[in-house]
Amino acid sequence: MAAGLCALPIVASAQDTIKVAYIDPLSGSAAVTGEHGARHFRYLIDKVNAAGGVLGGKKLELVLFDNKGAPQETIVQAQKAIDDGVKFIYQGFGSNVALALTDFIAKHDERNPDKRVLYLSYGPMDPALTNEKCNFWHYRFESDSNVKISALVEFMKGQPALKNVYLINQDYSFGQSVRTEARKQLRDKRPDVKIVGDELHPLLKVNDFAPYIAKIRASGADSVITGNWGADLSLLLKAAGDAGLKTQWYTIYGGLAGAPTAIKQAGLDGQVFQVVNWHANVPGDEMQALNADFRRQYNEQGWWYLQAKTSIDMLVRAINKVGSADPVKVGLALEGMRYKNAIGADVLMRKEDHQLIQDLYVASFSSGVPVDEEKTGWGWKTVATVPASALTPATTCRMVRPE
Repeated sequence: MAAGLCALPIVASAQDTIKVAYIDPLSGSAAVTGEHGARHFRYLIDKVNAAGGVLGGKKLELVLFDNKGAPQETIVQAQKAIDDGVKFIYQGFGSNVALALTDFIAKHDERNPDKRVLYLSYGPMDPALTNEKCNFWHYRFESDSNVKISALVEFMKGQPALKNVYLINQDYSFGQSVRTEARKQLRDKRPDVKIVGDELHPLLKVNDFAPYIAKIRASGADSVITGNWGADLSLLLKAAGDAGLKTQWYTIYGGLAGAPTAIKQAGLDGQVFQVVNWHANVPGDEMQALNADFRRQYNEQGWWYLQAKTSIDMLVRAINKVGSADPVKVGLALEGMRYKNAIGADVLMRKEDHQLIQDLYVASFSSGVPVDEEKTGWGWKTVATVPASALTPATTCRMVRPE
């Protein structure tokens, strides 16, 4: 774990704080993304505490737990967090991890009414989390993959040169859901487009994507859709650059660590797209100022997650509203909460399934923008905006609330 992550805010005593756990990879192949996520929550909680905390003076205490990116290790760390008195658990990386964690917490909270916790996810996108796997104890602050693919393909409808698409995704629940939804959305919205390849590869285990790039080139694809993240995206784009492959890339996670550098090195100016709820060139004074301050503190490493701030802001509001950190009371306050986020847009935590409904942006990674990423001189530029009103998916959730 990076040394800077260990220096958590000094607090008076355990009973004077409300503990918030961050459970994500802080070692192993996904540590770069996990550590940067931890910086987000440390920054946000420091700001809350500097402003007086919650409930008239109580501080939030961030506690980090390394799950090594593994579902079973996540359960071990979640139990440690609960035993340590944590009330709220954040997790962001891996829908396979999220599915294991939400099942564990739902069972735990049912069996242990005196030690209940809430699970606030800020990254996992598997639609199952707010459909067949929904439960009262989980609240998702990121849009699901079906919604994101819908937004991407809606943009792709207006790209007449797009004819041949290759799908490449990680072989786990999220990658499989991206693959399935991309096929469905292309069939419905661009039936003229031919899917010329469909590949699943092991999660975070491929060191050389050159053979996959060779397949993409041989297929005649002019565009690629991928849900890859972390090293699986940056290494994929690096291999494309090394091979001189100049297709269009439609991604979910194009802004995470390493990908912007790989895009620049590959010379893919304006050819890599991602769908996000925010990027550094979206207008909004509050987020612009936050991003600039965060970069100053962390050696120009940019802010990634609007939903991290939204979730902490809404959690603080819920705690203060009910006058308690009791997870049941806070959860009921979060249900149906409407909030104006840090870019001034309205969001809703939908009561039916605990899915945050929010605007999305399709952005291209391009030269000539005000704020760059990873010191590349390139940054994200909005090419399409999809309002929240167009992003309200149906849900099969049958929510059971505590008595």
